[in-house]
Amino acid sequence: MTQTLDRPPRAGRPERGLTRPARRLTTWAIPLAYLAVTAFGIWWIDIRPEAVAAGFGDIARLLERMLPPESGNVPGLLSGALETLWIAIAGTGLATIASVFLAAAAARTFTGPKPVQWAAQFIIVVTRAIPSLVFALIFVRIFGLGPLAGGLAIAVHSVGMIGKMMADVFEEQEPAPREAIAAVGAGRLQNFVATTFSRALPSVTSLVLYRLDINIRASAVLGLVGAGGIGVALQTAIGSLNYRRAAGIILVIVGMLLVLEIVSYLVQRTVAEHADTGTTAELYGRGRDAATAGWNRARILRSTGALVALALFVFSLTQLAFNPARLGRAWENTLALLSGFVPPIITTDVLAGIFESVIMALTATTFGGVLGLVIAVLSTNLLIRFEPLSLLLRGVVVLVRGVPDIIYALVFVAALGLGPFAGFLALAISCTALAAKFFTDALQKVDPAPLRALEATGASRLQVFVSGVWPQFVPSFIGNSLFTSDLALRESAVLGIVGAGGIGFLLDESVASLDYQTTAGILVCLIVVVVALESVARWARKKVI
Repeated sequence: MTQTLDRPPRAGRPERGLTRPARRLTTWAIPLAYLAVTAFGIWWIDIRPEAVAAGFGDIARLLERMLPPESGNVPGLLSGALETLWIAIAGTGLATIASVFLAAAAARTFTGPKPVQWAAQFIIVVTRAIPSLVFALIFVRIFGLGPLAGGLAIAVHSVGMIGKMMADVFEEQEPAPREAIAAVGAGRLQNFVATTFSRALPSVTSLVLYRLDINIRASAVLGLVGAGGIGVALQTAIGSLNYRRAAGIILVIVGMLLVLEIVSYLVQRTVAEHADTGTTAELYGRGRDAATAGWNRARILRSTGALVALALFVFSLTQLAFNPARLGRAWENTLALLSGFVPPIITTDVLAGIFESVIMALTATTFGGVLGLVIAVLSTNLLIRFEPLSLLLRGVVVLVRGVPDIIYALVFVAALGLGPFAGFLALAISCTALAAKFFTDALQKVDPAPLRALEATGASRLQVFVSGVWPQFVPSFIGNSLFTSDLALRESAVLGIVGAGGIGFLLDESVASLDYQTTAGILVCLIVVVVALESVARWARKKVI
């Protein structure tokens, strides 16, 4: 599958034709650029040791007020958690259906009209650039408060990732079956279903499950803007300064996400080909005769899983509180929104908010990359071999990753007050956990042969790490750091909704005050910045990886 920005990059061979000095220059230039931006960000955000120390004191006092956590109305809490789950399933299912058509049209193998292909590619790029929480703000304005807005926000944003990666899967297939079917006169739709989509099903299944895992985390906080789910209860608890109740809700969210992460992992392992070493993929068992496909355990599991997934998807749609009366009002609201978008207004406040979001994201990425590297090194046995420490750090990383960024931002805003410092801390924690996971995975995949050769010469462990591990790890380090900053940028754009700096506050305010021209200006700027940074990151990866 082709490398995309929605998936952590892997180390690969250097680009052919690029000279070694050029690669070395680029390898040094990227970290230096991050350090330069970080130095500016430290001044801009006002990150001082005394401010950090005072902040830790405020956070400790807030945590004291959050203990012991309170569950409050348990049935209401469970109802909110279930609603979050239905929003994620419905949004992922709708996005998958839409992505099949968009990916087929956006792929380079598409043989239809070029304007259709360009339109599909444009939709995929735009939906990927705008965070789901921003879509939730817009859909709440169109459809009103409730899970319908949340489900649609999840669906529209997911199209950007699922559509892009699905198009990659279509493009990477061998063309021979497609050409053979076309040669016998099959129609375009017949050819696509029989050759392209059927062969892509295993990869598409794994991709959809991965996206469902992401969407469950995203759905847990949509209630902060009124789009349903357990986030509504969290917003109410924090707004009323009931921190014990808020702590209880956060624990429920974290527990639910961890359980669903385990379930998602087990399902992905079940449907993956060659899940166990030494096994072979067998789509169908042997039937009564050689020309008939039979049923084996894998086929029964796949079919049962597909029926269960379909039933869950249909049921989740019924939980979105959709009714025909809303459709009429939604159309009027959509027209008012779209007409209000023209012309977009980009003020100096908008540019300053976008600039602050970018600085927050890149600064947090640098801090997260450095801390994540330390955790990754301590989590593997390449330099320090202390198994209890390794297990402890991996457990902490899993727990930290289980909490959505905006919940960290809520806690820091409550403890430290409004401003980019709270947003920076939330992003730094998130980037640290994410980078630690990516770096640990990359370090575990280094080629052991050079390490064994160095050990045979009597080199110390530090010498083996510096000479044998680090040169192999550098491309993954840079590639994964770029990927982390890409995710941080999207998150930084919404943290302002809870007062944690960046463009999110202005965006929330413009939607609430019906200032749609400013909303459109912010969205245009967001798309331009995200696409520009994606292009820079893609260029950098080609130079280094």
